[in-house]
Amino acid sequence: MRIPFRFGIDLGGTKTEIVALAGSDERLRRRLPTPQGDYQATLRVIVQLVQDAEQQLGGAGSVGIGIPGTRSPDHGRIKNANSTCLIDQDLQGDLERLLERPVRLANDADCFTLSEATDGAGAGAATVFGVILGTGVGGGIVIHGRLLSGPNSIAGEWGHNALPWRTPADGPTRPCYCGLEDCIETFLSGPAWAARSNLGLDASQLARAALEGHPAASSAVHRYCEQLARALASVINIIDPEVIVLGGGLSNMPALYQEVPNLLARHVFSDQVNTRLVQARHGDSSGVRGAAWLWPGSY
Repeated sequence: MRIPFRFGIDLGGTKTEIVALAGSDERLRRRLPTPQGDYQATLRVIVQLVQDAEQQLGGAGSVGIGIPGTRSPDHGRIKNANSTCLIDQDLQGDLERLLERPVRLANDADCFTLSEATDGAGAGAATVFGVILGTGVGGGIVIHGRLLSGPNSIAGEWGHNALPWRTPADGPTRPCYCGLEDCIETFLSGPAWAARSNLGLDASQLARAALEGHPAASSAVHRYCEQLARALASVINIIDPEVIVLGGGLSNMPALYQEVPNLLARHVFSDQVNTRLVQARHGDSSGVRGAAWLWPGSY
């Protein structure tokens, strides 16, 4: 069956958004509040968004969904989700029965990366590592246009590696919600960075204060850049991506693109660092667009 549209859905903690793509062109966008802690209500919201979109557009669509977790390759249920009502649920199977068609799921950071590698800031690159720097730290890998998953469905989860080349200047050890200590996420997520900076400011206020020349905030931004460079250098040493694309709220800090490329050289095992560090082209829309691109063609 040939279909005219690709529907992408971003299942977020507070909102669930749908986009309809015809080729690369956006034909529809709509969002509804995400039901809090209610799995059955979440299913109903997704189904409603798809059915309303098809009625408005007068055509059917493939369905791809970006989720704040991962579908286990072992049993098909959701794991590692910060929206805990999804955990151990057969989200894909339930939606396929309700929508009466195949559905594809991927982690929201994977969807972000796929979007930017397909028609965003990493378009045309052979290897793209996508990074989300926001309330958490996520990542994804696209190679020759294909999303890398792996046997554990955790490819790109760099945020739960330990911060490399740690020094006393990085501050005290702090636990991560995953059960380990000193994960990259405990340094580079927005809430963690703000807490470690100890200035009584949230991440957006901290970034703004640095732009206004506040010395302590500027120092915090420089420390963030140095830690980000170390964390990314360890990724470059393993997968050697052609492009690293940054997204999420913290990716809007100009200092990241001014300072981090020069800081990488100390830790990348090469005489020269040719990896490009760029900001996402589609911004907050990358996740929902990437969910649509989980179906590269009609079925």
